[in-house]
Amino acid sequence: MIVYSSNKKEFMDHVENDYIACAIDEFYRDKIGKSNYKEFKSWDNSMQYLYKVLNTNEISDDCTIAIEYRIPASAKRIDFLISGLDENDKENVVIVELKQWEKVEKVKDEDGLVKTFLGNSKRKTVHPSYQAWTYAALIEDYNESAQEGKIILHPCAYLHNYIKVHEDDPILDDEYKDYLEKAPVYRKGEAMKLREFISKFVKKGDNGTALYEIENGKIRPSKSLQDALVLMLDGNEEFKMIDDQKVVYEDIKRNSKKYMLNDKKLVYIIEGGPGTGKTVLAINLLVKLLNENLLAYYVTKNSAPREVYEKKLKGRYTSKYIKNLFKGSGSFIDLDTNELDVVLVDESHRLMRKSGLYKNKGENQIKEIINSSKVSVFFIDEKQRVSIDDIGSVSEIEEHANYYGAKIKKLKLTSQFRCNGSDSYLNWIDDVLEIDETGNFDGFEFDYDIEIKDSPKEIYEIIKEKNKINNKSRMLAGYCWEWKSKKDLSAYDIEIEDFKMKWNLNSSKTWAIDENSVNQVGCIHTSQGLEFDYIGLIIGEDLRYENGRILTDFNKRAKRDKTIIGIKNMYKENPEKALKIADEIIKNTYKTLMTRGMKGCYIYCEDKNLSKYLKDRIEKVSEFVENKDIEVLAHA
Repeated sequence: MIVYSSNKKEFMDHVENDYIACAIDEFYRDKIGKSNYKEFKSWDNSMQYLYKVLNTNEISDDCTIAIEYRIPASAKRIDFLISGLDENDKENVVIVELKQWEKVEKVKDEDGLVKTFLGNSKRKTVHPSYQAWTYAALIEDYNESAQEGKIILHPCAYLHNYIKVHEDDPILDDEYKDYLEKAPVYRKGEAMKLREFISKFVKKGDNGTALYEIENGKIRPSKSLQDALVLMLDGNEEFKMIDDQKVVYEDIKRNSKKYMLNDKKLVYIIEGGPGTGKTVLAINLLVKLLNENLLAYYVTKNSAPREVYEKKLKGRYTSKYIKNLFKGSGSFIDLDTNELDVVLVDESHRLMRKSGLYKNKGENQIKEIINSSKVSVFFIDEKQRVSIDDIGSVSEIEEHANYYGAKIKKLKLTSQFRCNGSDSYLNWIDDVLEIDETGNFDGFEFDYDIEIKDSPKEIYEIIKEKNKINNKSRMLAGYCWEWKSKKDLSAYDIEIEDFKMKWNLNSSKTWAIDENSVNQVGCIHTSQGLEFDYIGLIIGEDLRYENGRILTDFNKRAKRDKTIIGIKNMYKENPEKALKIADEIIKNTYKTLMTRGMKGCYIYCEDKNLSKYLKDRIEKVSEFVENKDIEVLAHA
């Protein structure tokens, strides 16, 4: 999605008439929502500098300009793009990452990072060359025209307020040489150098075809972690760390080595919502730390991701080696203090007190992990706690870290790469399911395929068709149907009208990637921590809409549902507490299931009122987008 686009002549006119920030803001409100004053001022400031850069006959007036382009499958926006033809009539796009920075400090021993003032304090962030290069790489990962070389991307960064340091300028330090070669930096007073860079690739107009291809061109299937895992363990950089991911990655990498020589423990708490790259970051760190000869492990309570990873790696690595890399959360009961170097705990919100089949082993999984490792990293999203046994919380981790006198570092991941990179969709779910009072999120556009259907069979037919593409679409459901097929293989577990299907629980542990899995229904246990292209979701009677409110009912869950074992006894003793916990578990479960699809989610609700409510909410979003499109056309 591009917020503002025009030819060079119109852009220059907008700047000359002091209207450019207003024009960008108008389109921004139409397509995204209300901007803030800081954004408005930065547009006004930066575009004046770009006016100077483009004020030349060397760059044709009919070259195309785009401002605030959102990269597909992410929430990242590119500040400025200009497209056109070079002297050989080849289509080129120059990407300009704009920064208001005035000063920069080098960051030692952390690749691609600098320090500068962001907000009201000095913070670590990625070098602008690294950022521009990775943004271009993101486009190439998803856009077929860019990948095949039909359009050539040229990233750079423009720090127009930056005070040049004549000797040993940190922004140009040799430490950043590789990234500067991929995306050069231009500072205050170097407008003519930037002009020279742009005019080398963009001379003549292209009728907007290059930017049209970038915004509307064919999107190639996105990488999934399970597919890229083998290459990652072989040392290939399948997923480039973007912005906050890179900052967290470098921080953990550097301090992990440092704390090997330190008697004190280090505990990281990394918070991030669905699709913010927690698992990708954990696997990248695992590979890097192993290459640094550190004893490192990747840990999840849920066995489904570990089983999938093991199957993907089988044949290339020994079974023993794989099992030594990927551990269950109950593997640390009998280990000595500091026996391990680094433990990377994914889905930390799912950790439990006791371990073992009967939950009678050990004392506390969080405590045991911290005890056994010099550095422990907990990736957590408290809104994905989906079981009464889940104790993983920031406060619980902090309590045990303090017990061991560990240094605690808390960092956040905000970059969104699932649900087509739509933060608005995630906020919409929170609002619709009444998880958070996030305001009215009908007034925002999200580029995500979500539909409410009147029949689970209709959803199944859609998912079956989508799955033919690359075996990455699945049926999911809330755990509201008994597991009848466990004892009777001829029985069906979920039967609704003319739809009948079995839970996947009787099949292999790698349902997420098996060839025939589209014919079975998965649940929270077999899908959490994994991702698909499209999911079809059946919402059971444990979630309904009544008298203008979302209601949950734990009595409608299957009797064998282990996520709420003990809730009925708790209800007898403390009804208010039991209802609060059950409400959180049920809503979190459906939010987690609704965010497993990277491209789309099709939903059937057993409760007809809930179905109508969700349709109405989606319709409001569609009406908002449609009305804004009409307004934009009217102003065009």
